[in-house]
Amino acid sequence: MKTTLKNADSARNQPITYDVIIAGAGPVGLFLACELGLAGCSVLLLEKAENPHSPLKQRPFGIRGLNAPSVEALHRRGLLQELELHKRLKNPHQNTEPAARRQVGHFAGIPFYEADVDPKQWPYRLPSATATSLLSELAELETVLTRRAESLGVEIRRGLGIINFQQTAAGVTVQADGHTFAGQWLVGCDGGRSVVRKLSGFEFVGTEPEFTGYTTQVDLADPEKLRLGRNLTATGMYLQSQPGYVIMQDFDGGSFHNSGQPVTREHAQAVLRRISDTDITISALHLATTWTDRARQATAYRHGRVLLAGDAAHIHSPLGGQGLNLGLGDAMNLGWKLAATIRGQAPAGLLDSYFTERHPIGARVLDWSRAQVALMSPSPQGRALHAIVRDLLATRDGATYFAGRVWGIGTHYDLGTAHPLAGRSAPNIAFDDGTTLGDLLHDGQGLLLDFDDKASLETATEAYDGRLKYAARRAQAQLGLSAVLIRPDGVVAWAADETPDASALQQAVTRWFA
Repeated sequence: MKTTLKNADSARNQPITYDVIIAGAGPVGLFLACELGLAGCSVLLLEKAENPHSPLKQRPFGIRGLNAPSVEALHRRGLLQELELHKRLKNPHQNTEPAARRQVGHFAGIPFYEADVDPKQWPYRLPSATATSLLSELAELETVLTRRAESLGVEIRRGLGIINFQQTAAGVTVQADGHTFAGQWLVGCDGGRSVVRKLSGFEFVGTEPEFTGYTTQVDLADPEKLRLGRNLTATGMYLQSQPGYVIMQDFDGGSFHNSGQPVTREHAQAVLRRISDTDITISALHLATTWTDRARQATAYRHGRVLLAGDAAHIHSPLGGQGLNLGLGDAMNLGWKLAATIRGQAPAGLLDSYFTERHPIGARVLDWSRAQVALMSPSPQGRALHAIVRDLLATRDGATYFAGRVWGIGTHYDLGTAHPLAGRSAPNIAFDDGTTLGDLLHDGQGLLLDFDDKASLETATEAYDGRLKYAARRAQAQLGLSAVLIRPDGVVAWAADETPDASALQQAVTRWFA
């Protein structure tokens, strides 16, 4: 929806053209744009890079694991079937052991196996649930999200990086490479070196790196000298997922990455020889990039009309692939709340709940990353911790705990509501007509789901047309529930096991939709 609000200062006569300007057209910025576009907001997406087709976004470097909340989010917006996820790209960490010992994930390089994970410990995952994890390619994910965003009217402009902006009580004016744009809100989804975050003065606190990571594509003259898979050594770690694609961790305190020096063939060879304790020869270096385990998080996700999401709000090492999932979760949480605010339909404090819900999730992921770095350290302390955690992962309870954390099964927002399902992702309940709960959420509206077809419940949604709908359905398995209120992001806001309390339901509806 385009608006004509006027600023209240010296820029009083400048019209605000876009509801939201988003900096960064990576998966997080694109998914947020889709959420806002679905809600009828006008969105401008500015991306610094002219060409979105980076080799680092394609196989094998661009392969990322999507956890359960991300898979659910894509399913709830009808996007999952557009990806080739059903092909389940081969896990590069997977060994060749029989299916009973099939590796399905790792923590600090320590594998856990399918046969050791006990899904019965997750009571809200039904047989109709979407996958706990899937592998995807960044390039494909961005292509699908770009196509959806454009179909919803999102304007995407590449080769335009934000260089400055000014905000007032009524809006934001953005300068991007000689162009000026205006909007009601600005969201920085522009990565770990976010210009939006820096210009806004967000405090970004955390811990400094322990290592420099290298992602390389090389020709090896003697590849037989390296072992396949992930290998912890006395001086670091190297991973060869397939011949010629080598990832290394050199515990140098992040000094090489921070130096800004280019990775030469000679340097990559020296690091690989030292870490692998071989005289391996790199005959050609085709691609190389560096990264670290620096872990920082913004102390606030909003300053006035400027918000942060994804890596702009939190950075950490890519170990375990948690960054993409954390960012997609930010976008899913923020989108409907910001849209309701723009439409003037947001209850008091709704937009603030983006920070109160997502910041603790981000903090847990950063600590998860730090713990992995501690276990991978070549120090005696790291080796001791590594041995203990390896023993824990070999137990059924241990493997189930780590799998649940890696896959995001236990993601939960504290909504201050007693029901154990409140604040959790809604189970993908299968209905007698062959549809599932995810199919009912494609339009981005909230949902009051009534298993007992009580006319009195439907009246609770009548004042919220276009934002909250009612559905009476019979389910194949309904977990003992009689009714459940689901937010647009798929999170359970209220649930009743027996006869619903009309007063409690109305309080929940008012809290999230009034």
